Parts: sequence; structure tokens; C-alpha cells
Amino acid sequence: MIIDRIENAALYFSIHPKFKLAFEHAIRMNAEGTPAGRYELDGESMYALVQEYNTKQKEEGKWEAHRRYIDLQYVVQGEEGMGYANIHHLQQGEYVPEKDFLPLFGEGNQITLKSGCFVLLFPEDAHMPSMAIGESAPARKIVLKIAVE
Repeated sequence: MIIDRIENAALYFSIHPKFKLAFEHAIRMNAEGTPAGRYELDGESMYALVQEYNTKQKEEGKWEAHRRYIDLQYVVQGEEGMGYANIHHLQQGEYVPEKDFLPLFGEGNQITLKSGCFVLLFPEDAHMPSMAIGESAPARKIVLKIAVE
């Protein structure tokens, strides 16, 4: 897992061949105010989810991880808590390949992502996104799904 501010994105371009393009899409989509929805960007290699939601309480959250995609989650409005744990510290459920979804169960840590922050989540990074910091509040996030390759 990597957490930083979007203005530092260039520091991470060399980690994966698609990261530069993914960050460019995220920044452009934010600047253009792209409406909520799913956007195909590079076939099966990359797509975007623009999300608008109210953050939720921890008891409503679910742990997840992905095998085929790395998540770039960029909070563009509001703030949210995000649970984090290495998948080996949680009990794994049954992987759902058509959704690239691995449910997990147990306890982990929580970080706070404020507007302008991003997190990169790799296949070993279990996460519980969209958690409220105190009371539920509106948030907007751009999630890029980048094929592990």
C-alpha cells in the first residue's frame, strides 16, 4: 500500500508501466468533473469508477482485496477512513473471479484519506473503503483499476 498526495504522483510512475497513464486519467477526470459511473480506458488493462457516496460506519464495511487489479483510489472531495491489513492477517473467504473480489474477515488498522490524497492498493492489500470519520458525510472518489500484468 502506498498513500500520498496527488501532486506527488510522479514519484510512483516507475513502479508499474500503466501508473503514469492511470494518474493522468484520474487528474483529468477530476479537473473535468466527470460524472459518476464506470469508464473504459484501456480495454481490460484499465478502467475507472467515479463514485459519489455517503461514507458509512465501520459495522457496515466489508474487507476486500483483488487479484487481477491494483486500485488507485483518489479522494477528490470529502474524506474517508479506509481499513487496511495484509491479506495474510485476515481470514480469506471464497474468491469471486468474475468480480475480482476476495472477501476477508477480521480486524485491521484504519487510515484517513482527505481530499487530494490517493492510495495504491496491491493484491496483498486488504482494504475496507468508504468509512466515515465520525458522522457519515458526502464524498467523491475516482478509482482506477489497473491490471496487475
